[in-house]
Amino acid sequence: MFCSFSAAGGQAHKRRRTSEPIEIEDRLESLICRVGEKSTSSLESNLEGLAGVLEADLPNYKNKILRILCAVARLLPEKLTVYTTLVGLLNARNYNFGGEFVEAMIRQLKETLKNNLYNEAVYLVRFLSDLVNCHVIAAPSMVAMFENFVSVTQEEDVPQVRSDWFVYVVLSCLPWVGKELYEKKDVEMDRLLSQVEGYLKRRVKIHVPMLQVWTAEKPHPQEEYLDCLWAQIQKLKKDRWQERHILRPYIAFDSVLCEALQHNLPPFTPPGHMPDAQYPMPRVVFRMFDYTDAPEGPVMPGSHSVERFVIEENLHCIIKTHWKERKTCLLGSLGHGKHFKLVENIHLSFFSQVIFGELFQLPSPPHMDVMYTTLLIELCKLQPGSLPQVLAQATEMLYMRLDTMNTSCVDRLINWFAHHLSNFQFRWSWDDWADCLTVDLEKPKPKFVKEVLEKCMRLSYHQRIIDIVPPTFSALIPADPTFTYKYIDESTSSLPGYPAAINVGNAIKNRASNEEILTILKEVPNPNQEDDDDEGESFNPLKIDVFLQTLLHLAAKSFSHSFSALGKFHEILKTLTESDEGKLHILKVIYEVWRNHPQMIAVLVDKMVRTQIVDCAAVANWLFSQDMAHEFTRLFIWEILHSTIRKMNKHVQKIQKELEEAKDKLEKQQHKRRDSGDDEEMEKNSEDEDGQLEEQIERLQEKVESAQSEQKNLFLVIFQRFIMLLTEHLVRCETGSVDISTPWYKNCIERLQQIFLMHHATIQQYMGTLENLLFTAELDHHILAVYQQFCALQL
Repeated sequence: MFCSFSAAGGQAHKRRRTSEPIEIEDRLESLICRVGEKSTSSLESNLEGLAGVLEADLPNYKNKILRILCAVARLLPEKLTVYTTLVGLLNARNYNFGGEFVEAMIRQLKETLKNNLYNEAVYLVRFLSDLVNCHVIAAPSMVAMFENFVSVTQEEDVPQVRSDWFVYVVLSCLPWVGKELYEKKDVEMDRLLSQVEGYLKRRVKIHVPMLQVWTAEKPHPQEEYLDCLWAQIQKLKKDRWQERHILRPYIAFDSVLCEALQHNLPPFTPPGHMPDAQYPMPRVVFRMFDYTDAPEGPVMPGSHSVERFVIEENLHCIIKTHWKERKTCLLGSLGHGKHFKLVENIHLSFFSQVIFGELFQLPSPPHMDVMYTTLLIELCKLQPGSLPQVLAQATEMLYMRLDTMNTSCVDRLINWFAHHLSNFQFRWSWDDWADCLTVDLEKPKPKFVKEVLEKCMRLSYHQRIIDIVPPTFSALIPADPTFTYKYIDESTSSLPGYPAAINVGNAIKNRASNEEILTILKEVPNPNQEDDDDEGESFNPLKIDVFLQTLLHLAAKSFSHSFSALGKFHEILKTLTESDEGKLHILKVIYEVWRNHPQMIAVLVDKMVRTQIVDCAAVANWLFSQDMAHEFTRLFIWEILHSTIRKMNKHVQKIQKELEEAKDKLEKQQHKRRDSGDDEEMEKNSEDEDGQLEEQIERLQEKVESAQSEQKNLFLVIFQRFIMLLTEHLVRCETGSVDISTPWYKNCIERLQQIFLMHHATIQQYMGTLENLLFTAELDHHILAVYQQFCALQL
């Protein structure tokens, strides 16, 4: 948070008298940021007192006060009406200050839009709209701004997400200001809403299936966010704009505020579309609880009541502001309940739904996954009498709906639930989920339980998992994560590589040099080579098998031992994996020896990619190979793939950054020389420096092009393999007249969606290539639909 005061408030800063102005500025910041928080006085008296203090300080600290008020409007949206009331009181006392504040807000709005800070821009427009209620801004000028925003829907050749954002801004302000605007400008508002309705009817919505948490519409419809908000605004209008859940402190000051002079907003034209603009992605509204799930106390607002939007929006704002300070976040959220007149159990249902809604948001949550886990753990500690029951109810609901839940969301649910259980001694009523034992183990429920137990084992140990789970669940308990060594003892002496494995093991123990070990490996027979074949340099899988199995067996004690071993014998491993077959085989060996320890497989593959023993494309080819087909739906497979893609993307970004820095440095040097007019000798030195930089830029340019080519190839490999697998499945089903919708098909098609969504920014660079080579019109419509949904996200 931007407020830089300490817990003790303005008094905490002990400064010498020479810095008195700074001390006063700190005090002003503290007073403004803390207004509306817990206090022995009423909010109204605090606001009136603060307005008096700020008015007295305006002559000397006007710019500072303006900056702070503009910042809280942008960064503390959950206290919006508190600050609009404060600005209203200041405007009533000092008309010129009110005008300067409005101008500063408009400047800030333009800046946020220019910098692609669209969420913050929403809060700024909402703040301006609420200033109409405080008699700071004249209603006609606010309507005019809204009309300009809605006019964006008439623009041609712009992405739909641009028009969506401007329509969303207007609609999301109406719970706060709709009543006031309709009283003053009803004809214009009717015309405005009619334009919005026309736009919403002609919107393309083929992207929606890709963003839905559940494929089923029951028990809760999976509505697109603009459609849902439009239905809520329609109901609000039908109810004569009566809204009962927003805290409106300015009502208490109506007699003062209504006497104030109002300001007209300067004409605001939305900035034109720029190719590099990053508009917010569309989303689907998450629903998990309704009034039937909280039968006691007041009825929970319906999904199309505006109260639902207002409460959820405020909770999202609080999480956004305080996500790094979970106790503050929770106390703010739970304390907020008094403004919404909700009983505790309904409010907690709301809050847990909002948290899960963010956790399951597609393509990715607003914050890191682990933040939501820690938030719910903290919430259980703060509300031990009620939250665990609400959370247990939510978990049960999610479990019951696993069959239709998006695979990406199931992954996040697995990670959350395992982490949560690890903080509560892994206590859970597993017997309630015994239904998963009577169905095919490839179905969603048994797979979910198996993956949860796998993750729990990572956070504890194997025997602990056996102890906490009923014996009936034995089929779902992960295997003991032990090393599987092919050349373990003399019982395996008949294997072709056994003698060499013994020699390699002894050499490693005796600290032999790399050359000595490679000499031993030269004696390993090549199963791919005929006896009369003199070409001794062909790919020898047994060499890799003998060396890597033996090395990892000796280093199997821990992750650190394994990392150290890979580092020490990096040169030998690079030599053995010069060919593409060698890279694939080394990954195959890692899986063979650690097949019971998915976490070890993941970290060793990660290490090998980092140290360039294998490349990213080799990892993708291995994961999609026939050898790994039986593990294809396991979570660890996709964790490895996404980790590999992220490494590739970071590698490209790093080189691009180095290139940009080198170009900037050259430009600055040339600019400096032009300005200074150096003598002949200095100019010669500068030219030498320029020459070196130009050579460096040329080398970096080549590296960037090479890395981008590798990146594009990685995505081509992945998508090509997906298309092959899915096409084979569809043809097989069609030939055998079988339903295509098997658990494997659902998993595979949603994994394809996941790749598109999680790496959308990178994939967009290669859309032309993908469309020309892979996602052509001839492709089966089931597969092509995923690509079209992805394209629609940015239209």
